[in-house]
Amino acid sequence: MIYGGKGDPVAIEMDHNKVNNLADYEGFYSHILTLDIDGKKEQCILKDMQRHPYKPKLTHLDFQRVEKGHKLHTNIPLHFLNERTAKGVKEEGGVIVHHVNDVEVLVLPKDLPEYLEVDIADLSIGDTIHLTDLNLPKGVELVELTKGEDHDQAVVSITAPRVEKEVDESETVAPDEVPAENSKDDADKE
Repeated sequence: MIYGGKGDPVAIEMDHNKVNNLADYEGFYSHILTLDIDGKKEQCILKDMQRHPYKPKLTHLDFQRVEKGHKLHTNIPLHFLNERTAKGVKEEGGVIVHHVNDVEVLVLPKDLPEYLEVDIADLSIGDTIHLTDLNLPKGVELVELTKGEDHDQAVVSITAPRVEKEVDESETVAPDEVPAENSKDDADKE
């Protein structure tokens, strides 16, 4: 299905194998695509994809037409750089926690990035990168931040690894060694 813009919604059929192969590429979800609809070229973005619950089969795709001069409301994936060499991981033994993997943006079609890079090289344990810390290309707005500062959220952080408390087996008590408590009836017999 292709909809939006100045045209009417149109049901379309596509070669399943070709589309399924394209779905393996990250850019398929964030690029402006050109579809040939009855000889007419339509620029659009993928808005929704439905898959069969257990078969490797696409069941439905929705595409939204793109118009020059009109902002798109879409999601852009995040690429995290320097994860293995981040200070908090390599030197301090921390663990990376991804709070979000993509962000919702408002952007003109000409300014649409394929992805946004998030460099975590200088993060230490306890450090967090928030939406307001992201380096956005010209013309890209984060939808959450248009709602106000209280919508700034964590994107990625480095935390200390969890350490399980070691149990000393000599301190544990076997079930048959647990002293029984005297009940009121036992106390009356004494």
